[in-house]
Amino acid sequence: MPDAGAENLPTWDLRDLFPAPDSPELEAALAHATRDSAAFEAAWAGKLADASGSALAGAIAEYEAIELVLGRVMSYAQLLFSGDSNDAAIGRFYQSMTERVTAISSRLIFFSLELNRLDDAALAAKLQDPALAAWSPWLRDLRVFRAHQLDDQLEKLLHEKEVTGASAWSRLFDETIASLRVPVLGEELTVSAALNKLSDPDRATREAAGRAVGDVFGRNARLFALITNTLIKDKEIIDAWRHYDTPASYRNRSNMVEDEVVTALVQAVTASFPRLSHRYYSLKAKWLGLDKLKHWDRNAPLPGTIDRTIPWPEATRTVLDAYGAFSPELASVGQRFFDNPWIDVPPRPGKSGGAFAHPTVPNVHPYLLLNYHGRPRDVMTLAHELGHGVHQILAGKQGYLRANTPLTLAETASVFGEMLTFRALLAAETDQAARRIMLAGKVEDMLNTVVRQIAFYEFERRLHDERRSGEVMADRIAEIWMQIQIESLGPAFDLTPEFGVFWAYIPHFVHTPFYVYAYAFGDCLVNALYAVFQSGAPDFQAKYLDMLRAGGTLRHKDLLAPFGLDASDPAFWQKGLDVVAGFIDELEAMG
Repeated sequence: MPDAGAENLPTWDLRDLFPAPDSPELEAALAHATRDSAAFEAAWAGKLADASGSALAGAIAEYEAIELVLGRVMSYAQLLFSGDSNDAAIGRFYQSMTERVTAISSRLIFFSLELNRLDDAALAAKLQDPALAAWSPWLRDLRVFRAHQLDDQLEKLLHEKEVTGASAWSRLFDETIASLRVPVLGEELTVSAALNKLSDPDRATREAAGRAVGDVFGRNARLFALITNTLIKDKEIIDAWRHYDTPASYRNRSNMVEDEVVTALVQAVTASFPRLSHRYYSLKAKWLGLDKLKHWDRNAPLPGTIDRTIPWPEATRTVLDAYGAFSPELASVGQRFFDNPWIDVPPRPGKSGGAFAHPTVPNVHPYLLLNYHGRPRDVMTLAHELGHGVHQILAGKQGYLRANTPLTLAETASVFGEMLTFRALLAAETDQAARRIMLAGKVEDMLNTVVRQIAFYEFERRLHDERRSGEVMADRIAEIWMQIQIESLGPAFDLTPEFGVFWAYIPHFVHTPFYVYAYAFGDCLVNALYAVFQSGAPDFQAKYLDMLRAGGTLRHKDLLAPFGLDASDPAFWQKGLDVVAGFIDELEAMG
């Protein structure tokens, strides 16, 4: 595929956070936070039980102001590192900021611990004060972890040791991935660029890329297995001390979703493997004229797909037009990302792979990171990440502590943005053959979001369970990976041995264990939500924007109630999966 015009693609400007790593503004912010955190600890440690409701509200506001400064510093360091982890000076700066912020924030640990030690009745009495009542959503979510918190000194130790624990291993993972080069047909490619070749229309190129990625990761499998084993054991130790029932329980608490809701989602998706992925990939093998698909055929373009690079301005216009047709306000907020240097688009060595939206802090703005190659899937990625960015701006009005949305709900705006873009493109296409290709592409995206992510979740679950019996060797990790891939992808695939190490590049396993089901949660939720929109429900756009503005102040039950939806109902997940199955029905009917 031709170059996507990387030299003309926008890059972000992080000076809205701080002018430079060595800027006086950054040093002043850290000095200010150091003084304020010490004063805050002296003023409030051991005194929360006797504080009035209004005084406690003032203390929370002080706490939020300090955390906002620290969040701004770490956002800057993380984004610099994401932009170029090959630069040793940036790596040193990132580690230095992590250590300094950890030291400062250790003075604040007492606050959440003391709040959680308040008796329910005593806190309820304090919440009668309107000033404190405004903080009730944050206090509600904080107290979800009440039963799992440890002694104050243990909590402080764990907090301070984090910089040499999980975060250090995560940094090693990031730097290793960024430094790897994959030789594909005479080119030395980054991991991101090599993985992009798995969507190439030429099967020989896809195979070369698939085998090369497997070879490079295979030669580094011991390192990735060590990182994985260490992080899982670290998590197991902490989970045991905190008395979490399962390895996924902490993530579920963080997502403010009940274990049984997640179990219902996982069971619904795994039970649907045959009618979704197995059925679709059998169709795809037929379309490609293959008896069996290899792993490098999973994202292969279908015959008749026009192999063209989609210029960045066209991608931008496509997404914003789709947003605007749904809600001019949604598009107006989205436009700000293109009017300002808030997006880093071109692929380059040292840059984080994939894509993300970083909320930073409400008094600045989010930043988006993409690796744009000009493919249709990249346009959908833009629609996805822009949805996150718009959501983060709208929720930012809740303030730093109340804006954060649980991961499950955070994926709602992003997946909804994808759906708006896809539906707009499909409605504009009149050629039947082109519609089939578009529909198949959407099904593949949905399978990647639902089936693949639940397969990832099952891989994590099985791996974490097995790690409890001792270190899991790289070959055994590959066996677990291949087992769940065979179950999820189905009989249309003949998976070759080098695919066994493809678990090693998935960053969520390292950075955010058990994150991945949030994608499936969001996709199924959006499918149900979009069906309500299509039914002509009154005031849908206004309700949708209100849902985004709520940030983390409401739980999924309250957020979905205005739309007549309930994620705790097992039938809810079937509604979402039925949308995917319906698309596959259409494709089968097209032949």
